[in-house]
Amino acid sequence: MVVILDAKGVLTLTELKDTVLDDFQYTSQDLLIHNRSILDLMTKITDSSARITRTIAKAVTQCGCVRIYAKKQEIPDIDDLEEMKNHMQSHIEDSLCENCRDLLEKDIGRNLFYLAAMCNTLDLNLYDIIIKELNRLKLLGKYSLR
Repeated sequence: MVVILDAKGVLTLTELKDTVLDDFQYTSQDLLIHNRSILDLMTKITDSSARITRTIAKAVTQCGCVRIYAKKQEIPDIDDLEEMKNHMQSHIEDSLCENCRDLLEKDIGRNLFYLAAMCNTLDLNLYDIIIKELNRLKLLGKYSLR
């Protein structure tokens, strides 16, 4: 566990992550000037999600660093969810090259920026949302079936 001392006292690793995420959210609030309307934010989130998809497609079709081999997934008669998880495929072969990884990280970062901005506009805390979702996932465990 990382412990950092500051003027306020001691920050644990969990509090440090909370601080980083809050800092990201509040920085997005300070930097967002032009697209402050909720309608603008909704379209920016949609656009940035589409860019993520486009970047993955270009990694396949232009760069070729990854391949997608997709077919209908056969769902066997398995009672064990862990065995079912191991049976299901991602359809991705190989891995992203450094350039495609960098582009995808930028696109995901932009998407997170607009998501944080939307949270600011609606007076929501992104960290609190993540914690609540994590608690729901832990409560349901494998039975959330996402």
